Amino acid sequence: MQIYSALYRWYEQNKRVLPWRETDDAYSIWISEIILQQTRVAQGMDYFVRFMERFPNVRTLASSAEDEVLRYWQGLGYYSRARNLHKAAQMIVEQGWLPFPTTFEQIRMLPGVGDYTAGAIASFAYNLPYPAMDGNVYRVVARLFDCDMPFDTTQGKKHFHHLIGEILDRENARLFNSALMEFGALYCTPVLCSSASEESRCSLCPLQVHCLGYRHHTADLLPVRKPRPQLRDRYLNYYIYVSRAHAGAAPQTLIRQRTERDIWQHLYEFPLLETEGGLLAAEKGVVYRDFTHVLSHQRLHARFFYLPVETLPAIAGTMAVDWSQLDDYAFSRLTLNALAAIARD
Repeated sequence: MQIYSALYRWYEQNKRVLPWRETDDAYSIWISEIILQQTRVAQGMDYFVRFMERFPNVRTLASSAEDEVLRYWQGLGYYSRARNLHKAAQMIVEQGWLPFPTTFEQIRMLPGVGDYTAGAIASFAYNLPYPAMDGNVYRVVARLFDCDMPFDTTQGKKHFHHLIGEILDRENARLFNSALMEFGALYCTPVLCSSASEESRCSLCPLQVHCLGYRHHTADLLPVRKPRPQLRDRYLNYYIYVSRAHAGAAPQTLIRQRTERDIWQHLYEFPLLETEGGLLAAEKGVVYRDFTHVLSHQRLHARFFYLPVETLPAIAGTMAVDWSQLDDYAFSRLTLNALAAIARD
């Protein structure tokens, strides 16, 4: 299936200018790929620039404290990605793979790096003949081959890897992967037409002649995912104690670091009481704000109680910090939303 000329022509006419696309530096490509795993490009751009300014190379990242790395990741979610970045940087230094590993096998060994990320780095940085299979590419390949096998299963991933191997431009893997990912992101999107009266993009698609999904009228049904698990509901009651300012003493609050193997590991939060079946009722006059936050397998219902006090209570596992210094600690997006709401009140 020779799709190169049509794909590359479309790419040259439509590609976005992105900072990680203008370089073959493996380190910056790695950082961008990890950021974009669960993040839209528009949202990830500022995080990428800020992260690279603070951690411009492997050595800088490896020698930094995990708390600081998490703070620069704050708001992106999926914090295990940031912890794995830190561990991987330390591994690179320990193994002497500086400035960055140069083979697919070495890259694949890094914590948090799977086949997709390793393929992306190997092809974008070194033009090695490996596919970069992100969600956009799975969608394009499913439609090109009219494949209704779920792509997010072990068997499905193997099959799709075989399919893309049939069309991979091994002499120009960097260009091929960039073009196919961009085509999926901008043109061969999940929704091919937004209304019944709108003509499907398939009718004007530059890859139409190569697409079995177009030929068989199945493109809008693809790709297929495995059934998603039912969301688990959790009820989180947070207590934001704030001591009153006194002469010579700034207002303080209590926070704790999450050390258990659970969501938001190593991030900070306010004292928490998790309850079953619902949130705790608020006493009359107590200020509180409610939020719902959906993760991949959990739906979090959170109530933040705002409690001005003369002195902070003694709560095991917490520490007192100045309210003005909360920016020095990494919090979840849920908690940041609550703090932003409090600041507006």
